[in-house]
Amino acid sequence: MDSTVAVILGGGAGTRLYPLTKSRSKPAVPVGGKYRLVDIPISNCLHSDLRQIYVLTQFNSASLNTHIKNTFSFDAFSTGFVDILAAEQTPSSQQWFQGTADAVRQTFGYLQNHRAEHILILSGDQLYQMDYREMMKVHRASNAQLTIATIPVTAEDATGFGIMKTDPDGLITDFIEKPSMEELPNWKSEVSDELKAQGKEYLASMGIYIFENDELKNMIDSIPEALDFGKEIIPRAIDSDVTVASYEYTGYWTDIGTIRSFFDANLELTEPLPEFDLYAAGKRIFTRPRLLPPTKVSGSRLDRVLVAEGAFVEAGSIEHSVIGIRSRIGRESVIKDAIVMGNDFYPTLSEMEEDSERNVPSPGIGDHCHIERAIIDKNARIGNNVRITGGDHLENGHYDNYSIIDGIVVVEKNSIIEDGTVI
Repeated sequence: MDSTVAVILGGGAGTRLYPLTKSRSKPAVPVGGKYRLVDIPISNCLHSDLRQIYVLTQFNSASLNTHIKNTFSFDAFSTGFVDILAAEQTPSSQQWFQGTADAVRQTFGYLQNHRAEHILILSGDQLYQMDYREMMKVHRASNAQLTIATIPVTAEDATGFGIMKTDPDGLITDFIEKPSMEELPNWKSEVSDELKAQGKEYLASMGIYIFENDELKNMIDSIPEALDFGKEIIPRAIDSDVTVASYEYTGYWTDIGTIRSFFDANLELTEPLPEFDLYAAGKRIFTRPRLLPPTKVSGSRLDRVLVAEGAFVEAGSIEHSVIGIRSRIGRESVIKDAIVMGNDFYPTLSEMEEDSERNVPSPGIGDHCHIERAIIDKNARIGNNVRITGGDHLENGHYDNYSIIDGIVVVEKNSIIEDGTVI
């Protein structure tokens, strides 16, 4: 993989993940209690012997820059790097990135500094574990100029993806973007009996591409009006004389594009045998080594819970939840079906006394609280006797310091929920 440069697309404003993206970019959103979303594709690259990695971003990139700087560094004798390429004004462009293809077009000069033969395009908001070397084998064996990672999906899911059809050699012959249910019967593919039994008969694009360097340059230069890979570049490549191959991936993969998908993917990690295995040998997720003390638990009952480092837990019970770094959960509180992202710092005893004198909750969750079907973002201050109960009975909306999305209550970063509040 020495001849390959990886490009991780940081996405736009991340409106579908708001308010988690209110003060951070999508790749910087915490996941699994101690990681960030960007750690997933970067870890996949490192496990695939790919060491030249760019992350393209333009919205709220400060925390992402800090995380990457503090996490991914190689020794002085290595040519490896993980660098941020933020949108910038240049003599050739005065605009921010207008889409995925435009982002690569505007930064293509940096990619050429490494004389790469292949460009691997990745998304910064997906949860999966893939060895890109296997995809590269298919790319080379097919003599393809472009290879697209595809995954079998059901008819219900197919309407939200670009759907492909392939010939017997695995080359993509047809493409349709987000087909309607009426169009779907014509887009079934030949899949294994096991997948057919699951109803997964449609090949969806995963937004993961391997381009031959020269072909990528030709595409983005010859179609200057094309702003997006999925909507414009990929369909035109398939309709032209470009050889486009499919790499069919059958492992776990999910797109973290909405609050609901983010919530479900995190809580699925608490199951005894989750599909995304954080403990798999040779597939561990790399992240910032914070050197925090062990978590301390007193008088609590925990069931299907991930608890990250440095937490103080005195809760009555925690069930089916993810508890993040430096979390503080007070006495007799009940946490169920929730994500508590934790804190960026430990308050000192004097700071906690000052908070008490001002009747302001300290960072974390207070005593005798009930938190259910909720996401508590970092550094939130939840007072005592607070009750937050998400569910379908709640109407979507954005309020002063929290939002309700698909029945999930999202308490914003750094917000204050006063004693006795009921949501």
